[in-house]
This record gives sequence, C-alpha cells and structure tokens, in this order.
Amino acid sequence: MTEVTKRILVTGGTGLVGRAIEKVVADGEGRTDEEWIFVSSRDADLTSSSETKALFERHRPTHVIHLAAMVGGLFKNLRSNLDFWRTNIHINDNVLHSAHESGVQKVVSCLSTCIFPDKTTYPIDETMIHNGPPHSSNFGYSYAKRMIDVQNRGYSEQHGRRFTAVIPTNVFGPHDNFNIEDGHVLPGLIHKVYLAKQSGSALTVWGTGKPRRQFIYSLDLARLFLWVLREYDEVEPIILSVGEEDEVSIREAAEAIAEAMEFGGELVFDTTKSDGQFKKTASNAKLRRYLPEFQFTPFRKAVKETCAWFNTNYANARK
Repeated sequence: MTEVTKRILVTGGTGLVGRAIEKVVADGEGRTDEEWIFVSSRDADLTSSSETKALFERHRPTHVIHLAAMVGGLFKNLRSNLDFWRTNIHINDNVLHSAHESGVQKVVSCLSTCIFPDKTTYPIDETMIHNGPPHSSNFGYSYAKRMIDVQNRGYSEQHGRRFTAVIPTNVFGPHDNFNIEDGHVLPGLIHKVYLAKQSGSALTVWGTGKPRRQFIYSLDLARLFLWVLREYDEVEPIILSVGEEDEVSIREAAEAIAEAMEFGGELVFDTTKSDGQFKKTASNAKLRRYLPEFQFTPFRKAVKETCAWFNTNYANARK
C-alpha cells in the first residue's frame, strides 16, 4: 500500500472550484500518495488568526490549495468594496502565514482576472497585474487579491517558500452561486432563464449584452489546479483560461443558456443596469507553453451540463 506523503488542505472546499476539485480527484485524477482534506467556513473562520492556526495544527497539511474568499457579483461588489477588501486581506494573510509557520511545502492560491488594471492593452498577461488601478466597481476585492502575489514573492524571497497563484477567467459549473442578486453573470442567467421559463415571461438580461468574457468550466479548472499543485514551480502566477478566440459576449452566453434550458421566450436587455468592464481578454500563452495539448470542454457542452445540474438540484442550487 502506497504511503501518504501529501496532505492537501483545500480552503473554500465546498464552493464552486472546491467541489470541482473534489469530483475530479474522486473520478480518478487523485493519486494514492495524496490525502485530500476539503474544509469550509464551518470548519474555521479564516478571518480569525487563532482559528486558522488551529485548523493547520489539526490537519498538518503539506500542501494547500487556497480558494476561500469573500466573493460576489458586480452589484454586491459595488455596495461593499470595503468589506471585500478587509475580509479577504484577513483571510489571505492568515492562511499564508499559518502555512509558512507550519512548514507547508507549497500553496496555490486562486486570484481572478478582475485584479488586472482597468486601463490596459489586450490581451492581458501575467506581467501586467500591478500596472495600474483595477476597475472601480470591485477595487476592494481586486486589491486584496493582488496582495497575494505580493505576499507570495515576499515568502519566497525572505523564507524560500513555494507559494504561487493561478488566475482563472470567469469560472462556472455545478455548485456555483446561482443567486440572481449576488452571483456572477452566468449562474445568475441560468437561474433567470429557469424562472422565465416557469412563468412564461421574457428573459431580462442586465446591461447591453455586449461585454465579452472568457468562461472556463469548473471541471477543466480543477484538472489544471492539480497540474499546478504537482508540476508548476514558478512563484509568478499563471493565467488559467480558454484561448482569446473562445471569448463570448454576454448575449451569446444568454443565448447558449436559453438553448440548453429549451427556453423559447424573448430576450430583453435592461440597459439601465451597469455592464461592468467591457472586456478583460486574457492570454493563455504561458499555459499553452506548459500544456499545449490540454483540451477544454466546449462552452456550449459545459453550459448544457451546468444547466442540467441546476435543474436537478434546483431546491438547493437557487439559494
């Protein structure tokens, strides 16, 4: 029997990406020398340094995938930028410092493409994170996430730690936050289509439908997380994304969802609502240098699977 040499602690383990990693590991991507521990806010309040330290002492991880964060869609960010800043700064500092103090070999943290400068050239790449202020709509979250990159460099230079980060584009999939008010655009649209279909009404999409996004399926991201944990040795972050050619507009995303949900009603765009950033096209050239053969799930297939999961799990998913 293979001895377990890696104890991998996943913070935010019951969220969208954590559940995807858990599924991918269970479906055969896990290795016999690995023990996976998925924790959530029920296990520890990561804004508390003492609770975070106790969590690390209890599980004694050798590796950490750090997903835990205060997250939300455009409108929640607009209302609560300070809360996003303070909560995420506390969580990240506590997790990384506890990892350092307990001798964790490697930490992979999760950032977001919203951390990039608002005024920039496209496509954005890993060298451009700190080149200017992020979009004003979610500056609290963005700056807090940027600081993980600063901390990773500090822990590397001062203590020789292997702490790094990934930057996914817009993630979606089963176990997402499908709350219409506070969720991200794609799960929010899935819930809206479901309700419009039930009531026989039109589908109202917030904004013009023109902004463009690169969407990555959570199960694809999970497979890439495992590769980063096991193989990627740079401190500098790496963008995990589909190619620039796979960018879709919000209108196209809404149409794909309507098709997957067999919704035949009208699509209406409420242009009184904010669009947020028009685009944040990211280059996956660095990823492709490492993994030229990686196969992403086609967008419409991933949307169809996510909609099917939502329909089956509606009672819990809509919360």
